[in-house]
Amino acid sequence: MQQAMSMTSGMGIAYQGTPHAQNMQSFLAAMQGQPHMLNPSTNYYQRLNGHIPAQNAVVQHQTSNYTSANLPQTSSSVTGTQEAIPDRPIGYGAFGVVWSVTDPRNGKRVALKKMPNVFQSLVSSKRVFRELKMLCFFKHENVLSALDVLQPPHVDYFQEIYVITELMQSDLHKIIVSPQHLSSDHIKVFLYQILRGLKYLHSARVLHRDIKPGNLLVNSNCVLKICDFGLARVEEPDPNVAMTQEVVTQYYRAPEILMGAKHYTAAVDVWSVGCIFGELLGRRILFQAQTPIQQLELITDLLGTPNPEDMLTACDAARKHMARSPHKMNSLTSLYSLSAQATHEAVHLLCQMLVFNPSRRISVTDALSHPYLDEGRLRYHSCMCKCCKSQGTNPNITARRFTPDFEPVAPVPFQDSWEQDLTSTRQVREKLHQFILEQLSNSEVPLVINPQSAAYKSFASSTVAHSSELPPSPHNWE
Repeated sequence: MQQAMSMTSGMGIAYQGTPHAQNMQSFLAAMQGQPHMLNPSTNYYQRLNGHIPAQNAVVQHQTSNYTSANLPQTSSSVTGTQEAIPDRPIGYGAFGVVWSVTDPRNGKRVALKKMPNVFQSLVSSKRVFRELKMLCFFKHENVLSALDVLQPPHVDYFQEIYVITELMQSDLHKIIVSPQHLSSDHIKVFLYQILRGLKYLHSARVLHRDIKPGNLLVNSNCVLKICDFGLARVEEPDPNVAMTQEVVTQYYRAPEILMGAKHYTAAVDVWSVGCIFGELLGRRILFQAQTPIQQLELITDLLGTPNPEDMLTACDAARKHMARSPHKMNSLTSLYSLSAQATHEAVHLLCQMLVFNPSRRISVTDALSHPYLDEGRLRYHSCMCKCCKSQGTNPNITARRFTPDFEPVAPVPFQDSWEQDLTSTRQVREKLHQFILEQLSNSEVPLVINPQSAAYKSFASSTVAHSSELPPSPHNWE
């Protein structure tokens, strides 16, 4: 699937290990004329010089040129005449670019997310800080988390952030649009993992706010992880506090947001999962409209015209629009025609997710208790998860020791009170820089971008999605 390339053309990651004192001058000379993100890192070298953990000494001696070509090989690294997998872009969106690269410390393929132009505004810089903190906070099998953060330059030159995460082979969107057959078992195990990861997020008081197939990564073993927390935030307990409507890709946007709700809950994520569930069953987008108004029309075509009590959070203009529209009866029985996999149990659960009134929509915890997911839970914990362990030495008789908690919650809620103290981009820059350095204190060998690699120029010029490529904004009801 991926073409081979020589080891010297590996991209963008090189050791940030501290060189010996005699190599310092050559290292400084090598850095001359390089992009600013690397030049200030010499402060880091000088600060640590003479205080190097013994386990790193050989590595630093062997990586005085800091290119991926001369890194020590490991059992999982490319050796001999074998050719390395080329580094390449694998995805991009509104807030970041993701590349598939090789970690030179162990030869493993990882995902490298580049977050450019972090400090353009106070709002965007706080959003990036929040996302990075979440990636470092999350510890769950079905939620993507940060494996490492690249060494930043001096705070005065600090403009971009690079985060390393686990590399997943595909995502649910690619699987849905592919010709690959999806059995009932596939759908059940995918839906189970989505809800399992979402339960963890909601228990941490985190609303994802952009659940869609492209943000559900899948590996070759069908293990699924929720990713992309660029729009995520902590839930707002005060219903009088307004929340942005610039969330959720339109096809998966809950009706309360479409109707201009100023405040919403974790139920918006459940609606998105319901849309994805329907898409898995039918292999097509459930509500695919060109505009938010048309999106609302498609929803009412299926669910029927909502009652006034179902639109309590909607703005006045949206309620008036609905009152002027022709009355519709629901057509929920049409869900049975999605596919042969749309059984009674499947449609029953789907209908509980696709409820117009968010207060009556099923919760993630209750959805996980639905009988439709019993087989998905059993399959996941029998052979896919890491929380349950196989026992016994006889390969023909393998016992499984199951975890006492199949769907764990976060041990503590994610805290966002620190955001209130950040009132300028300069403040965010300093605090974010400090946070990254604190994360690196536990890293054996910090990493930096390797500007000598063949793919560097392409990587450095990669940008986020243009506005024309992003989904439509919410309808302006005023």
